[in-house]
Amino acid sequence: MHPDDPIDQTPTPEQPAARTADPSSTERATGRHRSPEPQRRGPRALLTSTPVRVALAAGVTCCLGVVAFTGTRGDADAEREPVAEAVADRAAADQRASRALDRAAASPTPASPSPTAKPSPSATKKAPKKPAKPRRPRPVAGLSQAQMDNAKVIVEVGVDLKMPRRALVIAVATAMQESTLLNYASGVLPESQNYPHQAIGWDHDSVGLFQQRPSSGWGTVRDLMRPAYAARAFYEALREIPGWQEMSLTAAAQAVQVSAFPDAYAQHEERATTIVAALV
Repeated sequence: MHPDDPIDQTPTPEQPAARTADPSSTERATGRHRSPEPQRRGPRALLTSTPVRVALAAGVTCCLGVVAFTGTRGDADAEREPVAEAVADRAAADQRASRALDRAAASPTPASPSPTAKPSPSATKKAPKKPAKPRRPRPVAGLSQAQMDNAKVIVEVGVDLKMPRRALVIAVATAMQESTLLNYASGVLPESQNYPHQAIGWDHDSVGLFQQRPSSGWGTVRDLMRPAYAARAFYEALREIPGWQEMSLTAAAQAVQVSAFPDAYAQHEERATTIVAALV
């Protein structure tokens, strides 16, 4: 109330109650129209307000995401380290291999054949065949197998010496007359029986297929008991006979053997020719 107003004066509806003119007063009109005094906000009030809580939650979420991303990236980097090392090792190996290939360019290594690929016939090396055993000739002209084998030795020696077929026939016919194509030992020379033989004779010291005598200079007992040596000795003596090619079989054989029965050789000429034809 103003001091100049009367005591009994009452405010009218048209005339609102007077307000204090003191600007420093913080009082407001009383009653239901009194406006609440604004609250002072401290740190705790700021933290408990809804906008701040939302902001803090968003910030915490971002921080957690950054931490998770950093951890995940660290794990990924940890996983990449062995892979990077393996890639580096592989690159170094490839570089060494390329340098090795450069050094070995002059002598390239052939590619290994595919396991399923069939080798070409030229690439397949056949093992060397073992030499086949000489086939024993079938006996002809009424000879036994042992006689045919001895006749084969006589013919082979003549072929090795490049003797003509006529000489082969003369040699076979001579052996047929002298020993019936059997390798004889001598009962007079017991030594001769120490060597392989097929019969024993008693004609002085005559031995072997051609009944050659060691005492006449044909060779040692041991040598003359070998059919190949005895045949060679006969051919070499035949060569020494002048014009033996034009002689009859009997004359040529007698010129070598100096036998007591010079005409006996002729009877074997036909069979000897058959035998030589079967062996040559």
